[in-house]
Amino acid sequence: MTTKVTKPAAKPAPSEAKVSGGAKGLIYAVLIFLTIVFLGPIFFILLNSFKDRFAISNNPFALPVGDMWAGFSNYVTGIQGEGFGWAIVWSFVITILSVAAVVFFSSMTAYYITRVKTWWTSTLYYLFVFSMVIPFQMVMFPTVVIADRLGMANPLGMVILYMGFGSGLSVFMFSGFIKSIPLEIEEAATIDGCSPLSTFFRVVMPMLKPTAITVAILNAMWIWNDYLLPYLVVGLSTPYRTIPVVIQQFIGSQGDRDLGAMMAMLVLAIIPIIIFYMSAQKHIVEGVAAGAVKG
Repeated sequence: MTTKVTKPAAKPAPSEAKVSGGAKGLIYAVLIFLTIVFLGPIFFILLNSFKDRFAISNNPFALPVGDMWAGFSNYVTGIQGEGFGWAIVWSFVITILSVAAVVFFSSMTAYYITRVKTWWTSTLYYLFVFSMVIPFQMVMFPTVVIADRLGMANPLGMVILYMGFGSGLSVFMFSGFIKSIPLEIEEAATIDGCSPLSTFFRVVMPMLKPTAITVAILNAMWIWNDYLLPYLVVGLSTPYRTIPVVIQQFIGSQGDRDLGAMMAMLVLAIIPIIIFYMSAQKHIVEGVAAGAVKG
């Protein structure tokens, strides 16, 4: 005769503990408030993109009145504005090339300074980390002067500048993840005949995918929406203007502003980066945790 042994019920983990109704209500209230805070400006811009300039000035929070289709004239005016078509092209070119350069070179740099232990690689790492706390305003004027003397008022020059300003956080995140990769994996690849470059591209780089996607998302949102650096380096008179710079043309020399067209172009500028973010947002938490916590 066998005796059935009953195991005691396992205690729930602290993370599985039940939350009281009051705490849940408070959490939901905070989440709803944060949703309104973050989505409110987007709704405000979308709402006013269907109103004329006078309706926006008189009552910016009112709903559009009259013929709904008439509000689309703001989009037509904005698209037909001088240089907006090329601004879309150059925004995509600069953003894609800059993000690709940041991911490619930052990952290689992080791999080298993480695996090669010398005093100067440690110094280089801390210089990258230190660059994260330096505000752009401190280096704004020398950057503009140097860029002007080197003839960098073009897409290639913008890519180089963005690669420099975006490398600090990127190297920091890549380094954190690479420290968590066991050395035995790379040693096995070396035994199989892989060179250091081959080991990086065939073994390490595929493992960096979550962090690489996170770095790409963060830099793409920053570069696509950036106004100050293209305005200072490229300016308003060159054909390489980006979307945030071209939107400036809806402000006249006498202070006259076509707010309806501006709002419509802001909506069009937001759409691509929202689509890109939504398509890759599931990798953000994983990549940030891997790049900033491990190691």
